[in-house]
Amino acid sequence: MSMKYSAHLEEWEMQQPFRITGSEWTHSRGLVVQIAQDGYLGRGEAQGVFYLGETAESLFEQAESVASEIEKGIDREALQRLLPPGGARNAIDCALWDLECKQAGKTIWEMTGIEPAPVRTVLTIGLESSPEAMAEKAAAATHAPLLKIKLDGDRPYEKLAAIRAARPDAELVVDANQGWTPELLVDVLPGCAELNLAMLEQPLPRDGDEFLEGFESPIVLCADESCLHTGELDVAARRYGMINIKLDKTGGLTEALKLARAARAAGRQLMVGNMMGTSLGMAPSFVIAQLCDFVDIDGPLLLKHDHPNGLAYRDGVAEGFNSDLWG
Repeated sequence: MSMKYSAHLEEWEMQQPFRITGSEWTHSRGLVVQIAQDGYLGRGEAQGVFYLGETAESLFEQAESVASEIEKGIDREALQRLLPPGGARNAIDCALWDLECKQAGKTIWEMTGIEPAPVRTVLTIGLESSPEAMAEKAAAATHAPLLKIKLDGDRPYEKLAAIRAARPDAELVVDANQGWTPELLVDVLPGCAELNLAMLEQPLPRDGDEFLEGFESPIVLCADESCLHTGELDVAARRYGMINIKLDKTGGLTEALKLARAARAAGRQLMVGNMMGTSLGMAPSFVIAQLCDFVDIDGPLLLKHDHPNGLAYRDGVAEGFNSDLWG
């Protein structure tokens, strides 16, 4: 049965500039897809995978290129064959999930069989030029018991030590966003262990992490850029003890659920992350969060404004959402 497709771009201002290795954002700009059928409307949001060259505009063009196929009537499995993994497929896939829920009169929890519960999410401390500036931001986040620290190759240990001194109470995880070398990793890891870091995410470049095969790390290493979808899991599982699942990487909740199951079967821990965005984009990630050891769905907390029916957050905990938002 035919469907009605529409898409548009949205831009949401961030509370303050957000920096990681090699990039800075002042706005979260993404694609919103809407699919209607029989009086029901499903929505999905995506920001895209910036380090693969995706932009809001490129997502829009890619989604528009398959609009006629969508309007003929499509299901999620057909979508996996129609588009490759990435932000455009994510927005469409999540819109189809939302539509299915509304048509069936069921919640996403009933549709997936996953039991919802509040989850503890990180609060991200963006990259700053000095240890003092990062420590100041960490000290101000007294409401957040779990901090994710963005680092590059500039004085990473000094920045971590300053943050640990400012927040001895906090659990700390680190994301290097591909910004280290094997030599720097070996040099910094003992100090990371002494500072009681819970996890280190993507220290080496996506196409330059062969060094990690057989490497013994004192703390768990997590693959982000090095594992986009299930097709990359076998290699990533040889190098990392944890997989960070992001719906913009997998191309939607459908593939994300498959990756979560496959990674668990391979004996790997799980994390869910985000490419920024509003609660509309974060809600499907909250579903994956139920399966994960670490949760990073703080995207809406970095924005000046969010949807009125957005995810509820309290003291570092994402408490959930209702079907007025999604699912």
